[in-house]
Amino acid sequence: MDAVTYPIETVINFINKNVIPLRVPADQQPIATDFNIHWTPSLLILDQEGHEHYRTTGFMGAEELIPSIWLGIGNSHFVRDEFESALSCYEKLLAEYSASDSAPEAIFQRGVTLYKSNNDPKSLKKAYERLEDKYPESQWTKRAYPYRLIQ
Repeated sequence: MDAVTYPIETVINFINKNVIPLRVPADQQPIATDFNIHWTPSLLILDQEGHEHYRTTGFMGAEELIPSIWLGIGNSHFVRDEFESALSCYEKLLAEYSASDSAPEAIFQRGVTLYKSNNDPKSLKKAYERLEDKYPESQWTKRAYPYRLIQ
């Protein structure tokens, strides 16, 4: 990704604005063992305490890297019950990268986040309906399948 993705100005600007990047060789011990890294590139989104919230392995172009980072940041906010911040990340991903591989998971996570923030199960059903409409073959549509029964 050094030669293709990281030098792109939009990637540089996004990373500088939204994350604190740390680059570690895949064989650097004890970090590689502590974070279960077996292949490169591995991208881990960690919170301030070093807890992992998202992981990808393998090459990604900018059109996939940026949304995967948004998803990781959103998930990090979600587990801390920072629902507004999580929603903001998922919505940015969906507005700017709806064709990315991360979009279906963002729709799923957005529905779950809305449900946890407002206790309205219709948020889950709406997430399923959106997934079924836009990404019918996605694993996230299959995971949301039970939500179709919500009245």
